[in-house]
Formats: sequence, structure tokens, C-alpha cells
Amino acid sequence: MEFILKAFLNDIDGVFIVGCKLGECNYTTQGNYHALNMVHLCKKIMKYLGINEDRLTIEFMSSADGIKFAEFARNFTEKIKEIGPLGKSEGLEKDELKSKINEVVKLIPYIKVEKKEKLSKTFSNIEEYEKLYSEEEIKELLTNVVSYYIDPEKCKACGICRRRCPVDAIIGEKKVIHVIDQDKCIRCGTCYQACPPKFGAVMRIEKGEVPEPIPEEKRKLA
Repeated sequence: MEFILKAFLNDIDGVFIVGCKLGECNYTTQGNYHALNMVHLCKKIMKYLGINEDRLTIEFMSSADGIKFAEFARNFTEKIKEIGPLGKSEGLEKDELKSKINEVVKLIPYIKVEKKEKLSKTFSNIEEYEKLYSEEEIKELLTNVVSYYIDPEKCKACGICRRRCPVDAIIGEKKVIHVIDQDKCIRCGTCYQACPPKFGAVMRIEKGEVPEPIPEEKRKLA
């Protein structure tokens, strides 16, 4: 999903993805099914953002389908030309659109965690993927984003969450209460999973405001 959205951030008007034929891939990872699932999720997110879903498509073919590939690529290019430049035909200002996309890019790890059960599903009938994600579900996903907060009363400054954080969003050191930088946090939940149960210092906040971080002068542990 990140590559798709970053293409739009770089002013690409349409994204055409090609994968091995379903059920005929030489590998057993089912990556083409996963890509199909992810594309349908991404299209629903695009719709929520106000981006024309037809700007993204996925097709499946073999290395012998050169003519078919050329035909699909030509038809998709013509369709994108008809739709017009990204944002302009949707009535969205470039800066506004890029801001919206950037917010979703930041949330991709969170989205994958929240939707891991559905993202793991595979169907023999392609139409099943189209019904997998509802508009209400996407709205809920992107408007009620979970947050994580380290309870200063429980933090023992063990440093495990800080070392595990993939984006260095946790501030702290030995004998200093740790704090999550909410602007850098990608809501992946790694800190929540890493915090030792005997401490249980990391809180998952599903609704409501995140408490203000403890002042720096009060973070030192005895």
C-alpha cells in the first residue's frame, strides 16, 4: 500500500499493478492474493479520501501474455487520461490531497495490524474481495485511530519499548521515565506488545484524548 500511495504523492495519476495469475504462481506465499486484497483495501481508502478509485487497478497474467499486457496498459493509460490529473478532476487542492495521503501513509503499520485478519483471507472468487471492506469500516478505521501512552506511574525505564520502536518515537533513557512522541508514533502497537506484563505501563487508548506527557523535570526515577 505504501508504494501505491507514495506514487500518488509523487504526482503519478494512476497505478497499474500486474501479478502472476491467481492459482498459477510458482511460489507458495500467495503474494498475488495478498496484493489483490491490499488493492481493494487501498481503493476503499482512496474513496474515503476523495480520490477516484479507478486510478488504481490490478491484473493477473503470465510472462507469455505480452500482447494482453500491452492491451491492458494501453487501456488503463487511456482511462487515466480521461479521468485527468490527480486531484484536479476530484476537486482537491494539491496540498490538501498530499496532506491527506501523508496521514494515511503514516498509519499503514496501524492499518495492517488492525486489519490483519481480513488481509490474511484468500478467496477463489475475486468478487468476494470487493465486499470485504465497507465504507463505514474504513471511516471507523481512519477516524478512530488508537493511540499509545506510557503511564508514568508504571514505567520502570527498562528501555524495552524504546529499543523495539521501529521509528524511534519513544524518548527516554536509563532511570528516566519514557514518553511517546505522538507526532512520530505510527500506532503499530509494538511498544504495547513489548512492555513486560509485570509493568503494564503502555496503555492502548481507543477513544478519547491522549494525556499530556509528564514534564521533563519529573521524569527522573529515584
